[in-house]
Amino acid sequence: MAPQDWWPGGWWLVMECAALAAMVRTTWMAVRAERPLDAGHVGPASPRISIVVPARNESARIAGCLVPLRGAAGVAEVLVVDDESTDGTADVARSHGATVLSGAPLPAGWVGKAWALHQGAAAARGEWVVTLDADAIPEPRLPAALVARLERDGVRVATAAGRFRCPTGPSRWLHAAMLTTLVVRFGPAGRRGGSPLANGQCMAMRRDDLVELLGEVRGSTVEDVALVAAATRRGWPTRLVDATPMLTVQMYDGFGATWRGWGRSLSLAGAVRPAALAWHVVLVAVAQVAPPVVLAAAVATGAPIAHVALPFALCAVRLGTLAGTRRAYEHGGPWYWASPLADVVAWCSLVAGAARRVLRRPERWRDRTYA
Repeated sequence: MAPQDWWPGGWWLVMECAALAAMVRTTWMAVRAERPLDAGHVGPASPRISIVVPARNESARIAGCLVPLRGAAGVAEVLVVDDESTDGTADVARSHGATVLSGAPLPAGWVGKAWALHQGAAAARGEWVVTLDADAIPEPRLPAALVARLERDGVRVATAAGRFRCPTGPSRWLHAAMLTTLVVRFGPAGRRGGSPLANGQCMAMRRDDLVELLGEVRGSTVEDVALVAAATRRGWPTRLVDATPMLTVQMYDGFGATWRGWGRSLSLAGAVRPAALAWHVVLVAVAQVAPPVVLAAAVATGAPIAHVALPFALCAVRLGTLAGTRRAYEHGGPWYWASPLADVVAWCSLVAGAARRVLRRPERWRDRTYA
């Protein structure tokens, strides 16, 4: 087959150039990113941080979050908001020294996690609030180090990206490909000047700011990104901090749970404009999914160098991205390094999320259905 028989034309060349420019920009942001959070950021001398953990049926996982926080420097209290759990979440939390707040029924217009966080923030006594998901495993120094980083840099709202624990090879394979779609679309954690991306597994801000912002984003199923967007509209400095040395999270237990759980929010359809979402779908397709196929076809058919150079460059940047995100995972191994083969699966998840937005499909999460 001759190259002219399959090559789509100049429009594809333009799209490849745009995708490569976006990938190079992401790589440059990664090079200039701030160093990860570490113990060198000395926390406050007096306890002034409230930890808020929203929890709904988390009895099997919440102990890993709470144990490191007992006696942690700068932490005045640990509040667990029991969001109408039907298991022993509250009992496990109390046994590990947390103060348990019984969550009130979900009001109309609120999403469960935002409502639980709002109740915890309203009850908090600390000047600062650090929120943690029940599946987060922090080091004891994390809260104080995170608040110290915010005060040092004059940041008002921050979320922290941790290190992922994927217990099975297939889950790591898919998870790493999904993470790359976010890096391609939004850039890396720790980038200077803030990021529209956020990680709701760990957030930090002053108590009054959190209460105010949660009231504004109460109906969002991606409350972390919506919260950062609301802060940005106010002109508040925001940051996505790289906390991989001090925070580990196990989001999902296997491939199926990763597909269903992260696939629910991967597109961030409720927090980005439709035009931006459409661009994200195209960008991931051109930057991640298509280059290996186009490169193989170009080489096999003896295509001109112009047809080979761009997909080759995109493949090279993709592998560089994989090397750059390695520290975001507790374990690497063959499944992780083979994750570019899962790019098409991750892209399908992105498309499915975009389609749900277009079709206005209800969303079910944690035994609740949201319009």
